[in-house]
Amino acid sequence: MEPGSEGPFKRLAREVAKFGAVGVVGTVVNFAVSNLLWHLTSLQAVRANVIATIVAIACNYVGFRYFTYRDRDKSARTKELSLFLAFSLVGLVIENGILFAAIYGFGWDSSLQRNVFKVLGIGIATLFRFWSYRSWVFKALPVADMSEAGDEDGDEAGEPAAKAGAFIKSQPEPLPRPKQHVS
Repeated sequence: MEPGSEGPFKRLAREVAKFGAVGVVGTVVNFAVSNLLWHLTSLQAVRANVIATIVAIACNYVGFRYFTYRDRDKSARTKELSLFLAFSLVGLVIENGILFAAIYGFGWDSSLQRNVFKVLGIGIATLFRFWSYRSWVFKALPVADMSEAGDEDGDEAGEPAAKAGAFIKSQPEPLPRPKQHVS
């Protein structure tokens, strides 16, 4: 492989690492907000956790859009945000459903038990979110055909220079301007 090009597994590994970095920040926010609410307010545990999850979702959207998936299609932001919120809501239900079952189904309501089941819920919800965000929300731009990009040196067609070259080559030749006669 040429320098600068990478295979699909390396791209996926980089995407997972970026997703994980944003996820770590979101998880820290989620735990901080939920534990503060649990210890400083009289809110019920699951309600406090729902608030914490919503705050983390907002932080994660910014991180995913401007860090993890910044190179993805940005043409339909309203649709993207709607899908992000819909899939995030499903993740919220997964995360908080597990916490709800632990607290109200089994009576596991100590601070340690809440946090253990919060970790379990976040883990399962994260798997769902990764799949749904990369499949439906932050869609990859179509990769240009190598022959269209005029790529003789083996560089990846997805690079900006190759995309620009393909775009320029696809433009029709301008029509000649008529000569003007000055009298």
